[in-house]
Amino acid sequence: MSAAATPTWDPAQYLRHADHRARPFTDLLARIPDLPGERPRVADLGCGPGNVTAVLAERWPTAHITGHDNSAEMLDKAHVEYEGPTAGGGRLDFAHADVRAWTPGEPYDLIVSNATLQWVPGHADRFGDWVRGLRPGGTFAFQVPGNFDAPSHRLMRDLAHRHGLSDTLRHTDAVLTPQDYLARLADLDCTADVWETTYIHLLTGDDPVLDWVKGTGLRPVLTALADAPDRREAFLHDYRAALREAYPPGAHGTPFPFRRIFAVARRGA
Repeated sequence: MSAAATPTWDPAQYLRHADHRARPFTDLLARIPDLPGERPRVADLGCGPGNVTAVLAERWPTAHITGHDNSAEMLDKAHVEYEGPTAGGGRLDFAHADVRAWTPGEPYDLIVSNATLQWVPGHADRFGDWVRGLRPGGTFAFQVPGNFDAPSHRLMRDLAHRHGLSDTLRHTDAVLTPQDYLARLADLDCTADVWETTYIHLLTGDDPVLDWVKGTGLRPVLTALADAPDRREAFLHDYRAALREAYPPGAHGTPFPFRRIFAVARRGA
């Protein structure tokens, strides 16, 4: 599998840590200002199985919200679980789209993305198209993981190289620094708020860090080795051992530090 190939996704595996994964989105949402208009138009880029997209409908119950994703497996889950009219008179729907090429086809009040842009090479170059797709006073907001130099990812890349999979994984340049994001957004005449937070997730169960990355960062490796079960098990054996050493369990679970980068940019009125 080349670096440009799309990994296959497993909604059930992804949702095994849904509470931990949703918290950064809740923190991002808390910093998004009120939206203009009585029935805001909202786009969620990289909506996954739709569980956090549904949270947008709680914040803006009259909004028409569309979640976009390029994973058929994720969209199937979202359609079944969340699509339809919302309690406040709005609507929640989902559509197939590649974030690398998606451009607003109508004016939006909010374009938001939760833990997706790290999968999109050159994503900051798309900011101009998305900001121009906002109504005056509209908001573009996102969060991305900033942990590509953490042991979980360094070990993954080292093992991928040893197992002949060097081209499958993203590297430390998958996201920009907070300062770079701030500069990019300010250059677009946005009022921008950029920050970072390191969460210490307390995970439980056997090999919980491996279980976590199986739902996200490890997907390209699992996809590449889907038809080579022996190679897949050999990789997982080595990676499991390395993660156990890097993230030893404590008395109450396994602490898993996870840095995130956030940005909320408001287009001028």
